[in-house]
Amino acid sequence: MPPVQFQDYYEILGVPRTASQDDVKKAYRKLARKYHPDVAKVADAEEKFKQVTEAYEVLKDPATRKKYDALGANWKTGQDFTPPPGWENVRFRTPGRGRQYREFDFGNLRGGHSAFFDALFGGGFDGSFVRGGGGQGPGEWAMKGADHEAEIALSLEECHRGVHTTISLQPGGRDESGHGRRATKSLAVDIPRGVTNGSRIRLSGQGGGGQGSGPAGDLFLRVRTKPHPTFSLDGHDLSMALPISPWEAALGARVTVATLDGNASLTIPPGTQGGRLRLRGRGLAKRKPGEAGDLYVDIEIRVPKQLSEQERGLFEELSKQSRFNPRANSDQTKGT
Repeated sequence: MPPVQFQDYYEILGVPRTASQDDVKKAYRKLARKYHPDVAKVADAEEKFKQVTEAYEVLKDPATRKKYDALGANWKTGQDFTPPPGWENVRFRTPGRGRQYREFDFGNLRGGHSAFFDALFGGGFDGSFVRGGGGQGPGEWAMKGADHEAEIALSLEECHRGVHTTISLQPGGRDESGHGRRATKSLAVDIPRGVTNGSRIRLSGQGGGGQGSGPAGDLFLRVRTKPHPTFSLDGHDLSMALPISPWEAALGARVTVATLDGNASLTIPPGTQGGRLRLRGRGLAKRKPGEAGDLYVDIEIRVPKQLSEQERGLFEELSKQSRFNPRANSDQTKGT
């Protein structure tokens, strides 16, 4: 958004920022008499009168004065000014014809430079910007409440199937007793299936309270998945380790593996050297019904640590009968 020139309304009225509402009114009346075009003889009286009136229209209303003060005390008259972050949520409603209103917000400001008052309060200055309603010459400002964010920890099973749960939040502010404790807020939440680590769930209107006639902000729940004893998570894909015996690797086998939907059958091809096998569509569910990630199975060939006499004999016989040499093509067997 292009900058506009900052107007120091306190300086225009000649009062400090700490001035009371009565002091603001007195200063305005004095300057209005001085610069009123019907009585003033100075050349720029009309322009001065407009500036004084504009300043008073903002500072006489505690609500609009509060929003103006939120801009900070370090701006100087004439400096380029761009509304700070957060003012894109501020909307001012100014009366149009009858009971219709014109709305202006910073997020919709386009084009070249605008007057400071127009940039802040939405539209042409007509000397009648005051709080009120009903289309009787008043206007009202509205600022959406702040969006809040919280974390919710879910198991993979809850992410996979969805869950109805209750969360407890501790928003800022004191409790009703005024003892400074933070009031706990409980919310019933429907977690849809298919969320995963880092997903955000939007709860409309559960954030900070709005100001003026503005709506409440939203609450965003960021999902953190709990560690799982079997699976690791990557997006919607799952991975797991599967130990197999040397003879299952050599001969092939059909084994049972766990999934989030129960057990599934996995074929181990003969001559498996380890590596990774995939069960398509057996990972974490996605938002779209019928879709899911994949389950990757990492094969780990294990040998027995202790052998019975019979097992030892069988392995010894295998070593005599087999011509398999795992190092036949390895550089380790080549001379230097």
